[in-house]
Amino acid sequence: MEFRQVTAFLAVAEELHFGRAAERLHIAQPALSQIIRALERDLDVELFERTTRRVRLTPAGEALLEPAAAIGTQVDGARRIARAAQQGLAGRVRIGFGGTSGYSILSRLAREVGQRHPGINLDLRPQMYCGEAAIALRDGEMDLAVVSPPAPAGVDVHVIRQESVMLAVPSDHPMAGRESIGMAELTGQPFISYAPSHGSQVREVMMRLADEAGFLPRIVQEAPDPYSLLALVGAQVGMAIVVEPSEHIRIDGVAYVRLDEGAEAFTLALGWRRNNPSEALARVIDIVRALLPSPFAT
Repeated sequence: MEFRQVTAFLAVAEELHFGRAAERLHIAQPALSQIIRALERDLDVELFERTTRRVRLTPAGEALLEPAAAIGTQVDGARRIARAAQQGLAGRVRIGFGGTSGYSILSRLAREVGQRHPGINLDLRPQMYCGEAAIALRDGEMDLAVVSPPAPAGVDVHVIRQESVMLAVPSDHPMAGRESIGMAELTGQPFISYAPSHGSQVREVMMRLADEAGFLPRIVQEAPDPYSLLALVGAQVGMAIVVEPSEHIRIDGVAYVRLDEGAEAFTLALGWRRNNPSEALARVIDIVRALLPSPFAT
């Protein structure tokens, strides 16, 4: 059964007149009659009783009416979905992100996309840090991701802000009451950090600041995500360098201290593959630019 046969059957069934049905379909009446006869041969049934005075459905035609109408509805729906996808009003956008900064950005973005384009589905992939997210964009595994420039070749970025870092320490640690602290004072202290395989910018900042202060951090444990990392700080396993938005995460036994060298430690951006053809992604990027204007925009 071809869809044009279903369309022809429904037109005749609704009009009960071959001439009017042919006009509705913008085809000649003999062509319409041939389509109906071919459908009847395919199904091995008669769908219409035809006389010189009237056309009416046979019992087989009556039985076919409901499933044929359902097919028509599904095809119309598929057409609308395809058109919406071509216009960027529907589709799936895979987004990789990690860290407290990523969560705060994606929370705002998801709400805005849901309000403006409810047909666009955001497939959120958390616990993907900047380095691995950039590689996933380059390899086509993600459509959009939180990254830190410089990005791989072929990946465009929209800078959101300069991110600062601070120190998280156990609340009963002697440094917990300090207003600020210099990185050099942390020599020999036990650190909790993210695994190097994550490509975490926070870990890279910690290593760079420690190197500039003249020491190598003593990492006693690694954590998979910000919440686990802060829980380990609260358990007095060690201290950690964290991004400033982490200060809003309140965990028992954790205090935050400003780090003298922590201002504007790295650049936070959203990136996407330059040759990605997704119209849905293009719509989301438009929202990103409006919702999160770059501080470097002129």
